[in-house]
Amino acid sequence: MRTSKEELMKKIETARYKLNTSIEKKEHYEEIYENSVKLDQLIEQYVVAGF
Repeated sequence: MRTSKEELMKKIETARYKLNTSIEKKEHYEEIYENSVKLDQLIEQYVVAGF
């Protein structure tokens, strides 16, 4: 099943918020890195889907 553009955009916005929050809270590097990788993966999905 293909993720709709709106669903993917919502996931990207949520991941971006989570990353920014982890940076602001000065969480451990591993947590920030994991959040960054998740965001990158979602952006990659968006680009590959051709939206």
